[in-house]
Amino acid sequence: MSFHVPNEYRVRSGLMGSTDAVGNAGAFMIPPRSRILRAGEMPLAVVASDGEGWEHVSVSLPNRCPTWDEMCHIKALFWDDDDCVVQFHPPRAAHVNNHPYCLHMWRQVGQEYETPPMWMVGYKSLGVIA
Repeated sequence: MSFHVPNEYRVRSGLMGSTDAVGNAGAFMIPPRSRILRAGEMPLAVVASDGEGWEHVSVSLPNRCPTWDEMCHIKALFWDDDDCVVQFHPPRAAHVNNHPYCLHMWRQVGQEYETPPMWMVGYKSLGVIA
């Protein structure tokens, strides 16, 4: 299990700029999976951090929330295939929203997450049902 950052996409100047020397923390501008921006398409803005026993990335766009596919793309860039990361939905009293189009993924270092049995989620043998 490993948390790693794609340094080739690191923001290196400006307010959110950093260097590889800071490790896994920093801001990153991630192109779509196709690596080619289509008209009107924006790169994913990602802020990564690790510390105090947590690995974290926030993923945002200026005018919409990231899609499931985009979140999967980011998960694959920042964690290994066998790592389980989560999106939390906290109690209302603990809810914080600093950006209307930002989603977060977290992994607690040294913890294995229990996940529901696969049959409760769906049947892999069915494939994708359109």
